[in-house]
Amino acid sequence: MGGEHGWYLVVAGYAVMLSWPLSTVALVTIAVRYVASRRQDLVARSLQNGDGAPEHFWIIVPALNEEVVVGNTVKAALALSGPGNTLARVLVVDDGSDDGTPDVLAAIDHPRLHVLRRELPDARRGKGEALNAAYRYIAGQTADAGIRPEKVVLGIIDGDGQGSANILLEVSRMLRDTAIGAVQVQVRIRNRDKLLGAVQDLEFATIVNACQSLRDRLDTVGLGGNGQFTRLSALLALGNSPWSACLVEDLELGLRMHLSGVGIRYTSRASVTQQAVVDVRRLTRQRTRWAQGNLQCARYLRSLATSKRIRLTSLAEVLHYLVSPWLNAIITVLLAGTLAAATAGLAAGHPVPFLATWRELAGGAAVWLTVTWFPGFVWALVHRYRLRDETLPRLLLAALAYPAFLLLGLVATYRAVARQATGRQAWAKTERLAEAPLPSPVPDLALAA
Repeated sequence: MGGEHGWYLVVAGYAVMLSWPLSTVALVTIAVRYVASRRQDLVARSLQNGDGAPEHFWIIVPALNEEVVVGNTVKAALALSGPGNTLARVLVVDDGSDDGTPDVLAAIDHPRLHVLRRELPDARRGKGEALNAAYRYIAGQTADAGIRPEKVVLGIIDGDGQGSANILLEVSRMLRDTAIGAVQVQVRIRNRDKLLGAVQDLEFATIVNACQSLRDRLDTVGLGGNGQFTRLSALLALGNSPWSACLVEDLELGLRMHLSGVGIRYTSRASVTQQAVVDVRRLTRQRTRWAQGNLQCARYLRSLATSKRIRLTSLAEVLHYLVSPWLNAIITVLLAGTLAAATAGLAAGHPVPFLATWRELAGGAAVWLTVTWFPGFVWALVHRYRLRDETLPRLLLAALAYPAFLLLGLVATYRAVARQATGRQAWAKTERLAEAPLPSPVPDLALAA
């Protein structure tokens, strides 16, 4: 390759690298300015489309060997209340636990707690099947009570999840719009005292929040495995098993809803907290499962591209969301390979034409390092500005570790490709950390809706 063409390669490489910080700045603008500008529009739309506010809430807690956390999760869910002090029923799906989970649940005596025990061979067939069992149970209870399914909402809170006190109020407010069938709330990390926890909270509280806020404006909000709330009527429209065996059953459900014309909204005004994975090996395993699930959802690309329900701008965003992780993985390896080849060439006395001196190589490496670290520090400042529940030094430390977190994600991406290529679909649940117990809920004097 000649020197002139080599410089084309260098310029193209710099353009690819700089696109990331530029997109970060654009997302930051969304994250900082979005909520206030969007709220008035949402209120106007909900009033225009009628009063679809839910009247009945079910919180589903899928539990497989959640002995150390499920007690707190259930207690926190039982304490939630919606408009007019409407209370939620809590349905725990014990998916064949062989630890102390059944004993923990049996010790909670409350009229609004329901426990659905699944035994082998039906149990342990994935989170999607556990959620489907809960859905069918609730659908049956709703039909027997003669309740309209559009007035019933199913919320998913994982075994380590705890919803904010206003979560049912906020979900009700957004579901007043009858065109909306599901709401995803913001996700936060509780154990942020660990560095890996702080980095994951930086990811969820700022980056994911900004992306979901942008997607809310484009009508492409994705559902998460924790903190999703869906009308029973929207799930009934998808058949007997709305959730699939996909490793990211939440993402797939959201895609199916978009293809069916169901509106999904996102809110950062309420949240659900969860535990961070603070072991590198287990975190890599978790992110590998997520990446493999994302790869499995590629089968929807054709349906999305040909759907008449999805606008062009919305389609572009969804395609970017599904494809960009894999493009980023390829581009990162190519850039790293280019720098490695240039270094080896200079060391051997045969420099490559496009990075012919150590000075040029150092300049390219400096740009790469700057681009890699820049977004993390920007998001740390956004976190401090928006939330003010972490010190700036801790956020800057998390930003400093953020590139290593991205490298872990890159490893997970390639592991996911290998697992998918070899047909390995099994997944290991995320392990939990013990926490101080929450106070027991006070039993209701009368069972509320």
